Amino acid sequence: MSRRQRVVTALFLAPLPILAILFLPTPWLAAFVAVALLYGMWEWTRFAGLEESLPRTGIVTANALVLAAIAWLAGTSPVRPLVPLQMVTLVGVLFWLLVPLWLARPQFARADNHAGRVLKLLAGSLAVIPAWCAVGWLHHGDPVDPFGPRWTLFAVALVWVADSGAYFAGSKFGRHKLAPAISPGKSWEGVAGGLAACALYAAAAVPVLGLTWEQLPKLVAVVMVVAAASIVGDLFESLMKRHAGMKDSGNLIPGHGGAMDRLDSLLAALPVFAVGKALAGL
Repeated sequence: MSRRQRVVTALFLAPLPILAILFLPTPWLAAFVAVALLYGMWEWTRFAGLEESLPRTGIVTANALVLAAIAWLAGTSPVRPLVPLQMVTLVGVLFWLLVPLWLARPQFARADNHAGRVLKLLAGSLAVIPAWCAVGWLHHGDPVDPFGPRWTLFAVALVWVADSGAYFAGSKFGRHKLAPAISPGKSWEGVAGGLAACALYAAAAVPVLGLTWEQLPKLVAVVMVVAAASIVGDLFESLMKRHAGMKDSGNLIPGHGGAMDRLDSLLAALPVFAVGKALAGL
């Protein structure tokens, strides 16, 4: 895929999620995000070695039913509707805390057997479902916080900023490989560039998010952790593709591969951001 094709496609597609986040009511945005994530789960089933449509459809349907059940629980809770979303989001954060252990042992679950397939499918669900819950939690906001859509867009754009900063810094200064056995193109210099870009982005966003400058250190701290989580998400999807012998998760988006190739960093970043924001009192 050419760099020009990637840029043209990104410029064409970027306005859609931005407009959806800013102007759709939370239930409609949740439906929009569910479609994207479930399609990503469809691609993920191939990471687990599933090729036939029937079992892949069954896995996606099972995940859709879980999303529907969570939405029902949230919708029928008159006092604290966010609690189901928050609990599942926290489960997602715990999962991503364990993922580096998997990355440190790239051969784990590589074998194409029943146990390996089950682990990879479970990992896909633990990535997709909490990310959806995190979007609902962030976008809904708090009764006294009208900035839910802005926080959601900030979280999504944070991943874009981290990716862009890492790409340009890594292209120019990259010398020391981050994880050569998983993704040879990534470097520690790229990581530093991504973190620096995110810190600047956080400072620029303070007035837009309704924060005070005294809260900037907390925001930067959360942003640094989230940027690191986005790298873990990217590496994890790269590892799954290597296990499956795939270059891209699919060919849905010209120049960008499949849906999961665009969602990988967000799957980790969104739950970590939602929990980090709450813990920091932002």
